[in-house]
Amino acid sequence: MEKQLHLKTIRWGIIGLGNIANKFAKDLSGVEGAELYAVASRSQNKADEFAQKYNATKAYDSYESLASDSNVDAVYIATPHVLHKENTLLCLNHGKAVLCEKPFAMDAQEVNDMIALAKDKKLLLMEALWTRFLPHYQYALNLIKNKTYGNVLKLEASFGFYREFNDASRLFKKELGGGSLLDIGIYPIFAALSSLGMPNEIDANSTFFENGADSSCDITFFYDNDVKAYLKSSLLEELATEAIFTCEKGIIKINRQFHAPSTVSIIINGNEEDVVEFGYNTNGYNFEINHFNQLIKQGKIESDLMSFDFSNKLIKLLDDVRGVIKLNY
Repeated sequence: MEKQLHLKTIRWGIIGLGNIANKFAKDLSGVEGAELYAVASRSQNKADEFAQKYNATKAYDSYESLASDSNVDAVYIATPHVLHKENTLLCLNHGKAVLCEKPFAMDAQEVNDMIALAKDKKLLLMEALWTRFLPHYQYALNLIKNKTYGNVLKLEASFGFYREFNDASRLFKKELGGGSLLDIGIYPIFAALSSLGMPNEIDANSTFFENGADSSCDITFFYDNDVKAYLKSSLLEELATEAIFTCEKGIIKINRQFHAPSTVSIIINGNEEDVVEFGYNTNGYNFEINHFNQLIKQGKIESDLMSFDFSNKLIKLLDDVRGVIKLNY
């Protein structure tokens, strides 16, 4: 890490060049003190096209080649869920700081292995759950933590959209971690964990595609004082995709799409009193990129906002829900 403490420009590499990597690369181009230096795909043509589109210096046809490039300071991993551990360990073993897409890995054991190596190598590792760094979410979370409208009595959070089943698509392939829970159910679960903490009890039920991937998931988290979080994910239907915190003195509503750049409504006595705008003009990935860059420059190996402890709890909740609905990969 020592060489990184004095860097004026963080040179990024991206592994896995799908849809989310395109959004990330677009926002990275506008971040001061950062540049997209290298990209890697299993297809040289895809790597070349991506590099040309986003002005990357290097385009590789293997992840190993990018990881071993001494000019790369940080790597963003945007491969399918099932590859996150393998790709993270590869990059850490080559001395790179790693920002790995959510879910951090397939289960708690894989996450523990990743964190253990990062600590051993004294390298920065963080789960790229971008929602945590978005201004509107930080605003809502501060209202909750400060009990501006009293204690939270109930949380309702959902994320759902309809996609025609396609067994060839990563989204539906069970062996790649496809299905609603890991892909989008993680966001309502994240909303509950970040606002209410770990539940005392979990109830859940799911529907499944013919290939065994979950098509929808209804989850209830139970907390002290009869507080409940009602969480839902679905690939079968459009859901509100809002996060509604009913508090003692009002309602804090993160509007559609709550996990992405959005607005916050404050509702008191049943009347919508105020809608807070945040003036977003990017996809929203620049906020986590800026945070990560600062951690590198400060020589940190762990984020205070997306800590190892938080990521451990998040994957444990995903594992616990999978246990209840009997979903195994």
